[in-house]
Amino acid sequence: MAKRSKKNKARGGKIPAKVATTGAVAQGPLSFLGRDWFWGFILVSAVILAYLPLWHAGYIWDDDLVVTENPVIVGPLGLKEIWTTPAADICPLTLTTFWIEHALWGLAALPYHLVNVLMHGFCAVLLWQVLRSLRIPGAWLGAALWALHPVEMESVAWVTEMKNTESCLFFLLSILFFVRWLSAKGSGKPIGADWSYIYILLFAALAMASKSSTVILPVVFCLCAWWMEGRWRWRNLVIVSPVILMSIAATLASMWTQGLHLAQEAVPQPARSWPERMATAGDAVWFYMGKLLWPHPLIMIYPRWVIDAGQWISYLPLVAVVVILIILWIKRDSWSRPWFFAFAYFVAALLPVVGLADLYFQRYSFVADHFQYLASIGPLALAGAGMARLAAFIIPEKSILQSILGAGVLLILGLSSWHRTWVYEGKETLWADTIASNPGCWLAHNNLGQVLLDKGKADEAMAQFQEARELNPKFDMAYYNIGFVFFKNGRMDEAMTEFQKCLEINRNNVDAHNNLGSALMQKGRVDESIVQFQKALQINSNMAGIHYNFANALTQKGEFNEAIEEYKKALNINPDYTEAYNNLGIALAQNGRVEEAISQFQEALRRKPSDSDTKKNLTKAQAMLRQTPDAK
Repeated sequence: MAKRSKKNKARGGKIPAKVATTGAVAQGPLSFLGRDWFWGFILVSAVILAYLPLWHAGYIWDDDLVVTENPVIVGPLGLKEIWTTPAADICPLTLTTFWIEHALWGLAALPYHLVNVLMHGFCAVLLWQVLRSLRIPGAWLGAALWALHPVEMESVAWVTEMKNTESCLFFLLSILFFVRWLSAKGSGKPIGADWSYIYILLFAALAMASKSSTVILPVVFCLCAWWMEGRWRWRNLVIVSPVILMSIAATLASMWTQGLHLAQEAVPQPARSWPERMATAGDAVWFYMGKLLWPHPLIMIYPRWVIDAGQWISYLPLVAVVVILIILWIKRDSWSRPWFFAFAYFVAALLPVVGLADLYFQRYSFVADHFQYLASIGPLALAGAGMARLAAFIIPEKSILQSILGAGVLLILGLSSWHRTWVYEGKETLWADTIASNPGCWLAHNNLGQVLLDKGKADEAMAQFQEARELNPKFDMAYYNIGFVFFKNGRMDEAMTEFQKCLEINRNNVDAHNNLGSALMQKGRVDESIVQFQKALQINSNMAGIHYNFANALTQKGEFNEAIEEYKKALNINPDYTEAYNNLGIALAQNGRVEEAISQFQEALRRKPSDSDTKKNLTKAQAMLRQTPDAK
């Protein structure tokens, strides 16, 4: 018994053998066919089971902009633009991964979801290894709490947010190698013999290229060094200085791309003073902590707070954060050491997303579940350590009972995530759930309207668009969508009125220019329609539909050469645009290029053999060719 007590003491407390095994210190790789592999398999399997509903899930919200309709993913742009233009956004490496996935399996949603789930599972295993390397008790339990907590579900169920799981993978690898490098350095072993420091820099760079919120890595490294060495050493700043330079570069790149995106919006975010930003940051920290303690309700878009910077009470949450950090630091040599470590990490990881800087998403809400994907690691790891210690104190030497209690907590979290995942099955369920919890969310009303319109429920869709417009009269897309419903119903005058109102708010709304041009063309006002198509192309020249509509207008004016060029541009962007092949054939035939016209009609029929109009056009063109003097 004395021998067991000594062994447990070395692990940081009297923890029964079974619990200690899942949270013990291990500096080497996972042993093949050993208990480590078994517990790693359990972690990944638990994640897969919790997210099983994603087998039936599709794309949601901005997955079209980021993946399914992104020109750098599906063409005509590509890897070069991902890494050299603002298309990189804050995640060029993640976009590159999407590009590779699209090359492998196209746009089927299931593989994208599976990759994201597996990445989350691997992140959980890496977190377990990081916590073990830091000699934190209950390491496996802490990693499992994080992996199965419902707050993480948004990052895993939303394809676009693979930027979270991928960046977390490299984020944790970088920390793991940093901790092991420090351990080797402290034990007197040869430093750098295994290239550990090179791996630290490599994975840090990959993490920041996957998502810029990982720029907090230098702070995390310093916290880990303080935790392992027992005191702060200023020389740690020198050790992490290369990563600091990476963080500065990634931050500047992120500010550049985010600034360009925000500048393109005709309706800017409401201006906020620095006092308002500070007050918002304090509220956000406690909001996220509250969701970890009680994850209900979880909402895709939470209500956007109104901050009164003139009231002193608005700053109390921020003051509480600062005071608690100071108290925990003062008491760091006694009971508060793990508390400071966890809370300081939590606050540091939230700094990029608490509202100090303008983020595009914050026009809808100051907070989002996916914003705390990395930050939640700190409190949940502390919770795992606390549960392990508490269980060892209350029911010592009863490892089976301790495991049952831990499994019970994880089962509750896993079932909560499983239940919540069904909300992300599709756009309609997602936006209906958002409206149920946040009725004032104008964006959710608008997006639900778009889903209903796609299903042919025009009246229900119109009601949602009108509700969105009433909630936010400055939301340009509400006017556009109302106009689009009128357009589809043939009510061109009303449609043009709504499109014009949309453009008064946002003159860069490319869809409004395009559809206003189409409505004008149907009214016989071809010259005016051409102006609108040209404006649309000035905003975005990579949309095949605009080139096609522009070409139709040019054809009506008899400007066949120009029309032919526009049809070709549309087909370069979208080679599957069957209507463009047919209309290109018409323009070529009217321009006297009958043989070329026939080849275009034949291509259109190859793609759509049942199209009667194209068959008629082909027959006419072949008759024209036979009537020409040079016909054989």
